Amino acid sequence: MSGHSKWSQIKHKKANTDAKKGKTFTKVVKEISVAARSGGGDPDGNPRLRAAIEKAKEVNMPSDNIKKAIMKGTGELPGTTYEECSYEGYGPGGAALLIETLSDNKNRTVSEIRHILSKSGGSLGEAGCVAWMFEKKGYIIVEKSKADEDTLLSLVLDAGAEDMENDPGEDNYEITTTPENLNSVKEALVKGGIAVSLAEVSMLPKSYVPLEGSTSEQMVRLIDALEDNDDVQNVYSNFEISDESAIIQK
Repeated sequence: MSGHSKWSQIKHKKANTDAKKGKTFTKVVKEISVAARSGGGDPDGNPRLRAAIEKAKEVNMPSDNIKKAIMKGTGELPGTTYEECSYEGYGPGGAALLIETLSDNKNRTVSEIRHILSKSGGSLGEAGCVAWMFEKKGYIIVEKSKADEDTLLSLVLDAGAEDMENDPGEDNYEITTTPENLNSVKEALVKGGIAVSLAEVSMLPKSYVPLEGSTSEQMVRLIDALEDNDDVQNVYSNFEISDESAIIQK
């Protein structure tokens, strides 16, 4: 994990996700149901649901599973009601943690998160203690082999992107947008024949905390443990690990 690239964290997360397909299905089903409950069952008029369905397709979830999850959310089928809740805290080395959950038992969830944090040198904080360190943004990844930098930059800015980063040490361009413009920028890329590796609304750090050695390893294990929890949907952090210190356990 080098530089300030969020993609470095995502690559590690994706490797874990691919290895835990069953848990991934559970998390995506929850997101689809909650999105349908809050914004209706029509993905054309519900951007959150549309994004959740796209994520389901990315992990090869059967269409019947997607349809049933939507119907449970809209009340057409019986299903569990999940509550959304975010928790904030700190990991090893003082890195900030923002943890988004969907749970049918908030007392159980907060107890489990507190236990995971305490086991790994972290701590649960008060609401608002780290949320100010992050910005909600649309985040898009395009492989450098898929597009010329000047052409790509012109296309995404015309479509409403805010910025594009080209880290020489990475194989991807990182594009940021407002959450509202994420879909329009993605659609412009697709229309232009440029493959998109990732497009999501995310919480991006405003600044980063460098971690090294055993502290960086401990932080990676903590992130893995949190993401392994059934109630945890997303984990955001502002840590960075230098190439020299990166030891990723897959």
